[in-house]
Amino acid sequence: MKHMIDTRAIISQTEDQMRKAVAHLEQELTKVRAGAANPSMLDSVKVDYYGSMVPLSQVATVNSGDARTLFVKPWEKKMIDAIEKAIIGANLGFNPSNNGESVIINVPMLTEERRKALVKSAHAEGEHARVSIRGFRQKAMEAIKGGKKDGLPEDTAKDAEEQVEKLTGIHNKKVDEHIALKEKDIMKV
Repeated sequence: MKHMIDTRAIISQTEDQMRKAVAHLEQELTKVRAGAANPSMLDSVKVDYYGSMVPLSQVATVNSGDARTLFVKPWEKKMIDAIEKAIIGANLGFNPSNNGESVIINVPMLTEERRKALVKSAHAEGEHARVSIRGFRQKAMEAIKGGKKDGLPEDTAKDAEEQVEKLTGIHNKKVDEHIALKEKDIMKV
């Protein structure tokens, strides 16, 4: 007998949405700077390339020389000024300089106060992910309840709800793990 609602589809879609929420959190956490220089710190920088705003990675290579230095080597020397301007404009707290060949960024040491602010920011990103996960859980539960009204058997609905709860727990645990790792990374001197 075919029911109006496919619980497997609801569960699959919910899991996919929750996985995307965790992936988005991972992406956002790369923007929260820990102590060491990491090329991903510049992922959000957009450069004016002949009138178009393009990601820095499309006009230069970014490497870390050591734990405190980033080197941005443009593919065209005349892009040096535009890259410097873009890095300053991105408000990442960096003061770039250049040697005529590449842009050099000295990543400053984090103060205790700044570390605590970054941890707070990481926790806020984690909370955004948890809110998204709860929203997906809510939508799935509503769809299952709607299915019960349309004749979905009680035991099938109960199984589906249990699976959604299990997915919610799994993905919230992943969020907690990412936040704990990021906090440890930020607080490491």
